[in-house]
Amino acid sequence: MSSLENKKIAVLAADGYEQSELESPVQALKDAGATIEIVSLKSGEIKAMKNHQWSNSVAVDQTVSNADCANYDGLLLPGGVINPDALRANQDAVNFVKSFFEANKPVAAICHAPQTLINAEAVKGKKMTSYKSISADLKNAGAHWVDQEVVTDGNLTTSRSPEDLPAFNKRIIEEFSK
Repeated sequence: MSSLENKKIAVLAADGYEQSELESPVQALKDAGATIEIVSLKSGEIKAMKNHQWSNSVAVDQTVSNADCANYDGLLLPGGVINPDALRANQDAVNFVKSFFEANKPVAAICHAPQTLINAEAVKGKKMTSYKSISADLKNAGAHWVDQEVVTDGNLTTSRSPEDLPAFNKRIIEEFSK
């Protein structure tokens, strides 16, 4: 696997993130040597969902209102149903995501997370995938949606669901190491 030593990855999430879609990629990135910072809408902790139930919490390292893309080498957006809806409704979060595309830094989003990318106006013309239920949203925003376990188009890597985490984790390590 590629080494991510000296790489700092922001994980943008809010309450209601899908537990496996944060924990699995974060562990894979850490195992590859990356430093991870959890960025959120509020300080303290954010709570996960697992099997439609509230679950574990994770400590927030930085609030998005104080976060700066210049301090990171890449951005990870875990899914969940509640999480991306909260993020896309927050202008600081949308601007933070936009800044990674403006800087052409790698961005990875899984499951429902691409909903935030729609509000960041980052999907038009991109080949991408997601959880099937938001495929129409992505197509309506101008994305070329495909049903594949992992898709990379330029600096954007997307994946469908927790079942695709092994392929997603492998690919994001490759993309974040560039």
